[in-house]
Amino acid sequence: MTTNGPVPSDEKTSRVLLVDDHPIVRQGLGQLLDQSDDLSVCGEASSSSTALEAIDRLRPDIVIVDILLKGENGIELIKKIKSQYGKLPVLVMSMYDESLYAERALRAGARGYIMKEEATDKMLTAIRKIMKGEIYLSEGMVSRILHRLADGKGDVGTPLDRLSDRELEVFQLIGEGLGTRQIAERLSVSVKTIESYRAHIKDKLELDGSNDVVRQAIQWVQHGGLSS
Repeated sequence: MTTNGPVPSDEKTSRVLLVDDHPIVRQGLGQLLDQSDDLSVCGEASSSSTALEAIDRLRPDIVIVDILLKGENGIELIKKIKSQYGKLPVLVMSMYDESLYAERALRAGARGYIMKEEATDKMLTAIRKIMKGEIYLSEGMVSRILHRLADGKGDVGTPLDRLSDRELEVFQLIGEGLGTRQIAERLSVSVKTIESYRAHIKDKLELDGSNDVVRQAIQWVQHGGLSS
């Protein structure tokens, strides 16, 4: 696998750029893709800024992006890719449950969402489907969206829809047990910035205080919903 330039390939090979802040994840996925006959990894990036530079330099056919990146998150990166590179397809591959992020990713411009725990054959299926111009989501997520539309609830969201993409990311990390300083280090921002996000989360979710924010975040991460 190469990270410094284009991979020689024939016309049938789709060139993939991997964007993930974990080298082991990039290595494992890269080996999987390079073993296929129709896909090859043309480069890697660990942040939004390096990803945009790599897209400009390597001109991939598809970009695989994680939600959680240092600095700017994957959702914001997807918006920039859509703005700067038009129809360049993006697949989100994340550890985060698709019920929380899939629709946000699609609204930002992604063409599909798959969780990292999925089998390798589903990963290849997702990439190939998106390369054909289709959308990829799990059967469960598609069913959930269709049922909501059929019930006339297409525009009805959850309280978490009030949060910005970054605020939701902070909320997720709070629910995973990270403290303010740990989240700041994880996202490469200041402690003051994270404190501001926490305050916005409290106000938007109409919670009583910081302890309530933590309780609700843990409830969401563990059970997929806010407690009453």
